[in-house]
Amino acid sequence: MRIVLVFLVAAALAACGGSGGASQVVVAFYPLAFAAQTVGGPGLHVRNLTPTGAEPHDIELTPSEVAAVQKAHLVLYLSHGFQPALEEAVRGAQGKHIDVLQGLNLRAGVGDEAGKTDPHVWLDPVLYSRIVTRIGAALGKPRAAAALDAKLAVLDREYRAGLRDCARRTFVTSHAAFGYLAARYGLHQVAITGLDPQAEPSAQRLASLSQLVRRLGTRTVFFERLVSPKLAETVAREAGAKTAVLDPIEGLTPAESSSGATYLSLMRQNLRELRTTLRCR
Repeated sequence: MRIVLVFLVAAALAACGGSGGASQVVVAFYPLAFAAQTVGGPGLHVRNLTPTGAEPHDIELTPSEVAAVQKAHLVLYLSHGFQPALEEAVRGAQGKHIDVLQGLNLRAGVGDEAGKTDPHVWLDPVLYSRIVTRIGAALGKPRAAAALDAKLAVLDREYRAGLRDCARRTFVTSHAAFGYLAARYGLHQVAITGLDPQAEPSAQRLASLSQLVRRLGTRTVFFERLVSPKLAETVAREAGAKTAVLDPIEGLTPAESSSGATYLSLMRQNLRELRTTLRCR
């Protein structure tokens, strides 16, 4: 998709006496906000539709947010039902809108989730880098995008080195968000819930997972901060395991935001958690 460069639009708005709000970039959730703000720089106004502390899968848009989407110069979002309300809003958008999943080789859901598509591409630094490059092209900032891509390449190397020599290759998590990460680094994800973290597994499913955790000898069941840990705690308790956080980085908690946490720092924290659980050298 050919995107009009933001600096050209801004110049045109200035010449016409247009407002800066007309050129704002609207994004679906934190990983896209991080990429857009890092690439665009402090002068770029990025509006994140998923508030700090909120889980993005099921956000509902207010009338003012729908208007912002439809008037924005650029909207960055994910298709395949990740945020249905935003997908509906972009159909009436006046400016450009980029589905960041377009053109990527997406993983298909299995079992009860056959027919669904896994949207969690940002947890694979290599795929996330492709999204960053695309955002850089949209913003007319290819050099800034290349600088962030270089940091993602370093992160990828850290993951490859850190997960190369591990006693275990399987990890258990509350939400099936880590399929791309697992595939990239030769791991196997076992999830309590599927692609939607709000799904409620049956009691039989929880019991079978607890038995599987015991058989695997896994000592940790991972949960995420933006969703209730109760399911992970139930499986861990029945299996005699502990719980810990493996962050799908769908958003920042208020504490993470105030402490200056970023996508890069959270990905490195995830690597440390995986190395501990998988007993990597």
